[in-house]
Amino acid sequence: MNILVCDDEKEIVDAIEIYLRNDGYTVFKAYNGAEAIEVFSRAEIQLVIMDIMMPVMDGIRATMKIREKYNIPVLMLSAKSEDTDKILGLNLGADDYVTKPFNPLELLARVKSLLRRYVSLGSFVPKTGVYKSGGLVVDDTAKEVRVDSEPVRLTPVEYKIIKLLCENAGRVFSIDQIYEQVWNEPSFSPENTVAVHIRRIREKIEINPKEPKYLKVVWGIGYKIEKL
Repeated sequence: MNILVCDDEKEIVDAIEIYLRNDGYTVFKAYNGAEAIEVFSRAEIQLVIMDIMMPVMDGIRATMKIREKYNIPVLMLSAKSEDTDKILGLNLGADDYVTKPFNPLELLARVKSLLRRYVSLGSFVPKTGVYKSGGLVVDDTAKEVRVDSEPVRLTPVEYKIIKLLCENAGRVFSIDQIYEQVWNEPSFSPENTVAVHIRRIREKIEINPKEPKYLKVVWGIGYKIEKL
């Protein structure tokens, strides 16, 4: 499972990372609330460990932003002098808190408890390798794409794009995000490159590419696969 650790003190983030990685978790790091929110654009996060007092954007505002879109556990880190903020954080969507300085083993126990609850309530659905949106099916195990049970032949790049969008159905990806995740390199004016591939994918999966059912454009933002 992926855990995001956000604290403006690098030493604390690094220490927490060691304990989490030793227990088998994948760790993403951020040093203010704005960086934490950005991580969600490139990774699927199952739990957040969020400090309250940070520059740029504090943990309270970041938690509010995260809660607008995601129903994942948030564990807040707070100093003893931040009791008011701690209560506010819990009221605004945090699930638990740990007071600094903390015992790393206690933190790890709370993480496990929150994740158990998250999984048992059915909020977390592990990916199976098969992604569906109506009649569109992407089978990543077989590396196949089908529309209404008919196979669709895609190039490797087209397949990567459709897989990215299908496994995150309903989520909008900007052109930069698509380019960076599919081509695995920084984007420099990728508009035409991505647009050409999107057009070709539509021609292959849509009955009427000019009125797409699956692959939709969100004007001024990017593209998404519709949840059907």
